[in-house]
Amino acid sequence: MGDGREWNGWLRLCAVVGMGLMVAGCDYWPPALQAQIEQLRSEVQAATAERAQLQNQLTALTKVKDDLQAQVDDLSRANREKTSMINGLQSSLAAAQERLAKQAKPASAKSSTAKASTKSSSKVAAKAPAKKKTATTTH
Repeated sequence: MGDGREWNGWLRLCAVVGMGLMVAGCDYWPPALQAQIEQLRSEVQAATAERAQLQNQLTALTKVKDDLQAQVDDLSRANREKTSMINGLQSSLAAAQERLAKQAKPASAKSSTAKASTKSSSKVAAKAPAKKKTATTTH
């Protein structure tokens, strides 16, 4: 039975030493593995720098987009204001044209009557001086 206990002791000792080595790790890295690790580190640094640059570009483009959107909003508002102003002016123009057309109809009727009476009175006025001339010449 002594051999079994001895064997058990060695087994426990090996297990403890093995666990100690696993926990402590190994400081030896083969040169090929070290080169690969360094390459991966440099790729990570390059990717991090590129990500920061892209993040800065994204921030700048977002600011430009916001500025352009503000301009679009301002121009849309101005367009709506101008459109309503144009519609109001067109309505005013149409109303003024209707009033002018209504005023022109009675005025044209009055003016045709006035023209006829003006023609009659001018004929009479033209005839009257002619008579006076002849009357003065006969006396």
